[in-house]
Amino acid sequence: MSFTTAQPVLVRAQEAETLQDGTLSLITLLADSPATGGALTANKATFRKGSPGAPAHFHTRATEMFLVLSGSMRILLDDKVVTLGQGDFLTVPPTVPHAFAPAPGSEAEMIVVFTPGMDRFDYYRLLERVHRGEATVQEIKDSSEQFDNHYFESPVWQRELVGR
Repeated sequence: MSFTTAQPVLVRAQEAETLQDGTLSLITLLADSPATGGALTANKATFRKGSPGAPAHFHTRATEMFLVLSGSMRILLDDKVVTLGQGDFLTVPPTVPHAFAPAPGSEAEMIVVFTPGMDRFDYYRLLERVHRGEATVQEIKDSSEQFDNHYFESPVWQRELVGR
């Protein structure tokens, strides 16, 4: 049996850093790559009704996993949209285009995990700075390689968001 040098990571709810990445969504930081020995990065995403969620994007180095804790989420997978409800779980391998937002009329909360871990907490902090007007969308675009977040235009997702 092989053992890693990583230590257990315990995050108490009242001590977790929570960021506002948009008017209608929050990200609660749980465990970043350095704390897990590179194994994973995890956060909790909370969406109010009408939140635009995350735009169409893909990752080249990590699998992203979603576990819906409450509510209902729409998720773009390549060129199809699926709906996940409470308790549903989804993995999205590297290079698969995806996006997510709460289903119409729904609030939602989900756990998001990346494996292997990526240093993403600074990316989430950048999103909050953009929301506050302290950084620009161009800074997000410029960070795509660093944070392995590659955005693109998805006509399928755009139609989904406007309800067509």
